[in-house]
Amino acid sequence: MAHSLHRKKRIRQNLTRKMRNRARRSALKTRLRTCRETLQRGTPEQAELRFREACAALDREAARGTLHRNAAARRKSRLAARLNALKAKAAG
Repeated sequence: MAHSLHRKKRIRQNLTRKMRNRARRSALKTRLRTCRETLQRGTPEQAELRFREACAALDREAARGTLHRNAAARRKSRLAARLNALKAKAAG
């Protein structure tokens, strides 16, 4: 257990940040799951809307540091590939 005041404060700060990051990650996972489900079952228009929402959420969390920017880019790329496949299937 920490004895100095600055270490006790650091423990409190870490706990606050941990809870905040956990909530942000959970919200992001929910947003990504709804996007993937829409890409599987929805129309291309619905999927486009959910894709834009998911990309905005990924960019926001990457900017905050909750998620690495390359990880966000990778996930956006994979979602975009699914969206393009859905559009091609609907067109053809």
